[in-house]
Amino acid sequence: MRIWIRDGLAGVAAAAAALGVAELLAVFGGPRSAPLVAVGGVVVDHVPAAVKDAGIAVFGVHDKTALLTGTAILLGLYAFGVGVLARRRWPPAVAGIALFGLIGAAAALTRPGAGAGAAIPALFGAALAVPVLRHLIRLTPDDKPEGTLGEKPGGTAYREADGPGEAESRRRFLKQVGIVAAVAAGGGAAGRWLTSRGAVTEARDAVTLPAPVEPAPVVPAAAQVGGAVPYVTPNKDFYRIDTALITPQVDPSSWTLRIHGMVRNPITVTWAELLRRPMVERYVTLACVSNEVGGDLIGNALWLGTPIKALLDEADPLPGADQAVQRSRDGWTCGTPTAVLRDGRDALLAVGMNGEPLPVDHGFPVRMVVPGLYGYVSACKWITEIELTRFADFDAYWVPRGWAAQAPIKTQSRIDTPRDGAARQAGPVVVAGVAWAQHRGIAKVEVQVDDGPWEVATLAPAVSDDTWRQWTHTWQAAPGKHVLRVRATDLDGYTQTSDLADPAPDGATGWHQVAVAVG
Repeated sequence: MRIWIRDGLAGVAAAAAALGVAELLAVFGGPRSAPLVAVGGVVVDHVPAAVKDAGIAVFGVHDKTALLTGTAILLGLYAFGVGVLARRRWPPAVAGIALFGLIGAAAALTRPGAGAGAAIPALFGAALAVPVLRHLIRLTPDDKPEGTLGEKPGGTAYREADGPGEAESRRRFLKQVGIVAAVAAGGGAAGRWLTSRGAVTEARDAVTLPAPVEPAPVVPAAAQVGGAVPYVTPNKDFYRIDTALITPQVDPSSWTLRIHGMVRNPITVTWAELLRRPMVERYVTLACVSNEVGGDLIGNALWLGTPIKALLDEADPLPGADQAVQRSRDGWTCGTPTAVLRDGRDALLAVGMNGEPLPVDHGFPVRMVVPGLYGYVSACKWITEIELTRFADFDAYWVPRGWAAQAPIKTQSRIDTPRDGAARQAGPVVVAGVAWAQHRGIAKVEVQVDDGPWEVATLAPAVSDDTWRQWTHTWQAAPGKHVLRVRATDLDGYTQTSDLADPAPDGATGWHQVAVAVG
């Protein structure tokens, strides 16, 4: 093995040791103080809207995993370079390690709620990396250039790289790298395990949801059509798009919601007090503003919660308080028009989802659910605070990053079957999908084959105008290649535009289409 490759691997091993120890120390500094998570959080906070959209378009709900993996790969390449540098110029290599520690520490200190202790994991990890790298570099002596000629007994020449001394050196080096990697993995795993002990899984399992004073209406059997996604999205399949690289663990016993700002009567509500309030059940379809035309970042669920209007009425907003800024436990913010939360729609402070306590990934113990608005301006998970203010005075998280301050959900529709690129036999073909215009409702869905006339599809019933609506259409398919398109008209009389627009700044537009080959 060439010396420079060994040196590079030594750098990677030293970086792994630093991350493993930092993960362990993050048990005390908070999970967001771990260097990878802290740096990833900074990236999420400062990524341009176009990059965010591209990441979600490629990786979907796995965007966070992709970000952390990419960050780890970049760190590995950086550490490899530091290792190669270390043999020839040790002081600059140490400076490179110090830079790694300082970046991690600075990133950790920017995380919401971080104290001075948040810098310790990255700094201590970097300090440990120095002696680890020095030890591994010294395992490869450089007094004889690699590949120089040596001589075996009897006068037979050989290359040093192929000799027994080199083989033993390589084995010793790889053994030490393996030990360092094992210790790093063990430290990292222990840190994650100790952190998980503080998780709220047991607390969630102990929650008994109150019975609603207004149960949700029964979903008609005909609401589900063949070929479309389930009318009610299972919790495990419900999309998740947020900025939390580490899911906040909020113990309901210590949870409070503070409503303050431009109000006459600031109030604070505890978990026990919240559960004593009247609860209602409502089916509401939520959609992410990053959803592309035809995308799947949308889901429909049964929510249990208390109307937020009643809480805001108690707080009594002052005139001019046109924005309700919600804050999450992880520091994320979104701004909802105060008028929307008080106009009579089923805007809920939700505690249940599809008959069980909110999943931790979806905001346990409490989140906001607001029909008719994209999630980034309404659906605050792990909510702890609502501040009444003005849109002119405060921009929520995504607004300075190029997104609209107010974003009602646009009328949209999607073909679920047949899929794009599908093959069908000539004759009757079922075309089916979903359409949505939350808080307005769907009046009509039409299907077009190639450039032919628009044909009206059959609408399935829905629980309310706050949910999506399924539709079906029978197409008499002729042999050949065809393009199917769909468009919806809402109850306000608006028909989807054919103009294609990206999700930024306030939601995608255009007709969804699929190509089908008919034999």
